[in-house]
Amino acid sequence: MGRRTYEAAVQRLGEAAFSGITTMVFSRTLKPDEHPTVKAFSEVNPEWVRSLKDQEGKDIWLFGGSALFRSFLDLGHVDMVEVSVIPVLLGAGIPLLRPPYSPTRLKLLSNQVYRSGRLALAYEVRH
Repeated sequence: MGRRTYEAAVQRLGEAAFSGITTMVFSRTLKPDEHPTVKAFSEVNPEWVRSLKDQEGKDIWLFGGSALFRSFLDLGHVDMVEVSVIPVLLGAGIPLLRPPYSPTRLKLLSNQVYRSGRLALAYEVRH
């Protein structure tokens, strides 16, 4: 979760929404002493991610930008991807994954269509 994403979530949901959840923020600009309730990291460390995944407990939910997602995907640490299609035509946008990329095979796990026309898709990453 990036700094702006975290700050927006806390502002929208309140600090209590994150009670009991270990929140880790990947940011090169966040000052840890300004946010004592989160663990701040400036880069993805493959050994640290592997040890985190090996711990007992809940899943790791990664919410953030494509560069952070790409770091985890390239290391083979993404098991599932959730994508939402929002019915708005844009003339330009930010790609889900920026090139260069190698194809990643996915298996559809679930889909849901909402009244708004938004489509939520969940995929398993095939390693």
